[in-house]
Amino acid sequence: MTAETIYVFDAYGTLLDVHSAAGRLSGRIGPAADRLSEIWRTKQLEYTWVYSAIGQRATFWELTERSLDFAIAASGVSIDDETRAQLLDAYRELDAYPDVAPVLKALKERGARLAILSNGDPDLLERVVDSSGLTSLFDRLLSVADAGTFKPHSIVYRLAVEAFDAPPQAITFCSSNRWDIAGGAKFGFRSVWVNRLGRPDEYPEMPPERIVSGLEELLTVAG
Repeated sequence: MTAETIYVFDAYGTLLDVHSAAGRLSGRIGPAADRLSEIWRTKQLEYTWVYSAIGQRATFWELTERSLDFAIAASGVSIDDETRAQLLDAYRELDAYPDVAPVLKALKERGARLAILSNGDPDLLERVVDSSGLTSLFDRLLSVADAGTFKPHSIVYRLAVEAFDAPPQAITFCSSNRWDIAGGAKFGFRSVWVNRLGRPDEYPEMPPERIVSGLEELLTVAG
């Protein structure tokens, strides 16, 4: 590995467990905590796609709040204002997956340059990365706020090209979201699908360069 090796990571679902917020408060939410969390995440992504497609501006945090309110209503869970506020605060400090810090440190020791490219707002990214103890490992935290839209719009992926002054094919892009990998592959990244949940493949015309079940495998394929 040379010092010019560049890894760009999606944040939510790839480095950060998006369900850890509801998990921490499952005692207050009750047995429907998992269902609420799934709806929350699904609706959050749907909102970003719709807003991107129609050219409507919104912050990621606005859509995160809106999707939580939808999830509460759709799951039929009775949540008071205090619990709602705690859920949102927990989302600002999501847990990193156990493999994240060791793998990022190992890549850094090999001379790699590391970045996050996320739908998250700049202040939200800074807080969640800091709370996970990962700040020192990243060269850049790239937010879609600088592009004015959400992934998988191509202008979002261009942020990484501009940040590192490197062509797309020089960047290894890692995401757990298959739709995000499709966008990255179409843009020209060397895309790695981190398929943590063993989900079936899709978007066959926009395949990843490789598929891994966890970040540890990056260390064996990186050479």
